[in-house]
Amino acid sequence: MTRGVSARSCLRTATAIGASLLFWSPGSTWSQITPAQASQIRDAVNNRIEALTIFGGDYGIAAANFRSTGRFTLGESAGATLDVTKLGGSGEIGDPQPLAGLSVGWQPRVQGNMGWLNATNHPESGLLAGDISEVKAYGIEFGGGARFWVNDQLSFAPTVMGLYGHMSNTYTANSAFMRENLTEAIQQGLVDWTVDTWTAIVGVDVQYLIRWDRTIITLSSSPVYYRTESFKSSNANLNVNGDSSTWVNMVDVDMPTGVMLFGHELRTGGYYRWTGLYGDLSSGLNETRLNEVHGRVVLDFLNQLWKVQWIGIGASYLWGPNITGWSVGADVVFRF
Repeated sequence: MTRGVSARSCLRTATAIGASLLFWSPGSTWSQITPAQASQIRDAVNNRIEALTIFGGDYGIAAANFRSTGRFTLGESAGATLDVTKLGGSGEIGDPQPLAGLSVGWQPRVQGNMGWLNATNHPESGLLAGDISEVKAYGIEFGGGARFWVNDQLSFAPTVMGLYGHMSNTYTANSAFMRENLTEAIQQGLVDWTVDTWTAIVGVDVQYLIRWDRTIITLSSSPVYYRTESFKSSNANLNVNGDSSTWVNMVDVDMPTGVMLFGHELRTGGYYRWTGLYGDLSSGLNETRLNEVHGRVVLDFLNQLWKVQWIGIGASYLWGPNITGWSVGADVVFRF
């Protein structure tokens, strides 16, 4: 049994609407931050740190230009942006090899990602109207595992990964409330903070291949668990400790067209991907799921350019209960 496989490397630069890091009750006192308010804000901050770390640093979460329609923003008609850049890839190396004399083949698998995130929130109503909260973050993720082939169609790939994240918040107080309470907010670790986190990630990707002439349809399902903790922060009150998970189900279609362009065959295809969000990732983003429809147009470079199978462009449209978005980026597949 031989099965060529590919590693996908995608570079996506996108903007998103959302990522507010604070929630303030309209009935709050103007003279001080109460303990109950501080606890509520701190919980929201911690959840969103974990959520944005995974959102910005994990390869499995799509980068996109989002528009929020729900409580992801702060205050009515709040202006918020989230710029995300990702460079990542995953795939298997070589052809499947026999596993201890069994009728099962296996291949080593590698996966990694680098991500950058810049979120800015401009509340336009409530006690914080006129304030500016900016979050900058970057993450580095790497790991791997193995893909096991039960037969030529069915395979599964358990993986273990680690994600390092660094995030900082800069707060500009223009509202009367925050001008009076900014020092206290900083002392309690609610604004103007930095934090370093690590995330342990375990998951499994199950795939089933359907071949129709030269068209390949790939059905896949991938549950993933994330455990995030902070190990360094600028304030003792800021401690991130949470659990999140995703469940990704996808249908991918790869169709060669037979059309030659610049000496290479033109291929097209795309996928539909449904991602369920759970735990702190869901509460931090105020989302339960994301849908993604992706299309691509590429040129086949197999056996013509070192380790490259195809190069082209891809575009996605995403939507969930509270957000919609789009993404455009390079679509490059390597075959090792």
